[in-house]
Amino acid sequence: MLRKTYDWVMGFAASPRAPLALGAIAFCEGLFFPIPPDVLLMPVVLGDRRRALRYALLTTVCSIAGGSCGYAVGFFLQPVGEWLLSLTGGSYASFHAWYSQWGALLIAVPIPYKITAIASGMAKLDFGLFIGVSILVRGLRFSLEAVLLKIYGEPIRAFVEKRLALVASAAAVVVVALLMALKFAH
Repeated sequence: MLRKTYDWVMGFAASPRAPLALGAIAFCEGLFFPIPPDVLLMPVVLGDRRRALRYALLTTVCSIAGGSCGYAVGFFLQPVGEWLLSLTGGSYASFHAWYSQWGALLIAVPIPYKITAIASGMAKLDFGLFIGVSILVRGLRFSLEAVLLKIYGEPIRAFVEKRLALVASAAAVVVVALLMALKFAH
């Protein structure tokens, strides 16, 4: 089943609809979607490495557009923002305490972007600062991924295809470790 899913994703990543799906996932991830756009960015770049930076830019712009909507939810609809934060296991009180202490630096740490976007709006962080830090951090992240995949794409692809179960298991361990770290940080 893992192999079929991988083959389907790689096939889809090479299709003409892949950039549209990548943009939609990046936008939704910035607002509410739990899966980061990197999951689709990587196979899309591997599908057409010549357009790696174009895909990174698309992902950055759409992610920040979604994050801007999340910011607006936190800014204008605080009860909705509190509810969305509660769905992720966080609470407004604990996150607001962090935000009071660390402010815009939280956009740069590996906390889900939707949480920092909503919390930035709820904390009334300057919108220009929010956008600037988001462009810097998200743009650097997606561009770095795209450039590395453009340069080292075939060896990475061969490694993943040869050791698919190992790579999937390692990714699952990393996700669980991050979730546990976030849980214990609260």
